[in-house]
Amino acid sequence: MLQRFCLYSEFLINMRNITYNAFVVEELNGKFTQTIQTLTTNNLPVGDILIRVHYSSINYKDALSATGNKGVTKKYPHTPGIDAAGVVEFSENAAYKIGDEVIVTGYDLGMNTSGGFGQYIRVPAEWVIKLPVGLTLKESMIIGTAGFTAGISLLRLHDLVKPADGKIIVTGATGGVGSVALMLLSMLGYQTVAVSGKESEYEFLRHLGAHEIISREEFQNEDKRPMLSAKYAGAIDTVGGPILENILKTLNPLGAVTTCGSVSSTELNMTVFPFILRGISLIGISAQNYPLALRQSLWEKLAKEWKPDNLFDIYSEISLNELKSRIDLILEGKLKGRTIINMTNDI
Repeated sequence: MLQRFCLYSEFLINMRNITYNAFVVEELNGKFTQTIQTLTTNNLPVGDILIRVHYSSINYKDALSATGNKGVTKKYPHTPGIDAAGVVEFSENAAYKIGDEVIVTGYDLGMNTSGGFGQYIRVPAEWVIKLPVGLTLKESMIIGTAGFTAGISLLRLHDLVKPADGKIIVTGATGGVGSVALMLLSMLGYQTVAVSGKESEYEFLRHLGAHEIISREEFQNEDKRPMLSAKYAGAIDTVGGPILENILKTLNPLGAVTTCGSVSSTELNMTVFPFILRGISLIGISAQNYPLALRQSLWEKLAKEWKPDNLFDIYSEISLNELKSRIDLILEGKLKGRTIINMTNDI
């Protein structure tokens, strides 16, 4: 018994001292820098499970954290990455054992807790989902928080709007949420209309399942009238602002919109008339603290009946060294589909 205890204690000491590479954001005199640094796992926060990260992905929130947005990350130095998929290296929770393949998305990961842009993370067991049968670690990060958000949106929308009810608008259609939303809607038989400011990507959108494409410039023109002609059954909105306003004004009676982003604006300048006179619904979507039981169920669905056949058509894979340039692109609105980071490569 004593020998086993000594071996276990030695194991714990070794686990605390694993060196790994991470993308670290530092603040100096109000300026933020990003570098690849070598850290040790004893710097990671307290948690039940230590995970060796195999893949992560880039989300807009990661770009905000990486550039010093204090609404996302309060203290620096910090390692962003709200998504991580990997293998359990150590667990103090009986539900997880060494070697289990797992997913961690949302909660505080990558915000104020060291995230998936490091080769190791340590998190509470309540944040961890076992990788569903039918998904690889890579595929889970192609979906990631963006695809998971699209999945929540579709779950909520499908309760109120059926394929026979009419067209569904998808805004920010070349982005992470939008691209997965187009694929899922198309799989379930919806007629989709993609809103995009990237004419060069129209063929990409058609490949994902867009039946019609409207330019962002055409759709974001402000119209002060309280209501417009009804055209659409519903929408998955990722941008907010005037585009969301115009969608709400053009919904059919009993139509519904899910909204999960505010890159255009956080304000909604319109009357309540469409809500009252047409009985429409506006549904807010947040993947960050989605309940654990529902989270597991949705991941199972995304691994099976909702797994897109063309999932590999929407991603690019990079190394940790390439991450900074991709963060710049997502802030400029120039990143399409999903970008995943292979965290197993040596720096």
